[in-house]
Amino acid sequence: MKTDFRYMEHHSQVRVIATIVLVLLSSSALFAADNSPQVTLDASKAGPRSVEVLTQRAIVRDYKFAWTNLDAALESNSASPLNGLFAGTANDWLRQAVSSQQRSGIISRYLNQRHKLDAIFYAPAGDVIELHDTAEYDFEIHDGGKTIHNDHAIVHYVVLMTPGADRWVVRQLQAVPQF
Repeated sequence: MKTDFRYMEHHSQVRVIATIVLVLLSSSALFAADNSPQVTLDASKAGPRSVEVLTQRAIVRDYKFAWTNLDAALESNSASPLNGLFAGTANDWLRQAVSSQQRSGIISRYLNQRHKLDAIFYAPAGDVIELHDTAEYDFEIHDGGKTIHNDHAIVHYVVLMTPGADRWVVRQLQAVPQF
């Protein structure tokens, strides 16, 4: 049986190239899909009650989800992406921001978000937690598809979260000059 080594060599090169292309496409798809906020939590200084590990995970998950949905609401000019993740003054502020954007015809985006949360107070009953968020993000405003404002910001937020039926809810999201 005669073996055509040129065919085998060509076939091997095609497989290597195909593998490289798949790896590159997969990594760029993962990068594009993972533009979600990065959230870390330091609960070591919380008091008077310590924050349980499962509670810490839930707070990080729900805070990340809240900011993802906040961005989606402002980008789509619709309050529907908020999904009950905000209540009280935080919910009122966001709904007013969406309404204001709808009237003016602009949209805004929070990109490349990084949130460093420090738990400051965790109520003895476990019914409220105060967080200090040092948020870093790129903030963009668009009008008719054209970027009219782009700013890299570091903002400090005082955050109050309370547990709901199946998640933690942001009740207050107040920007402050410093902690």
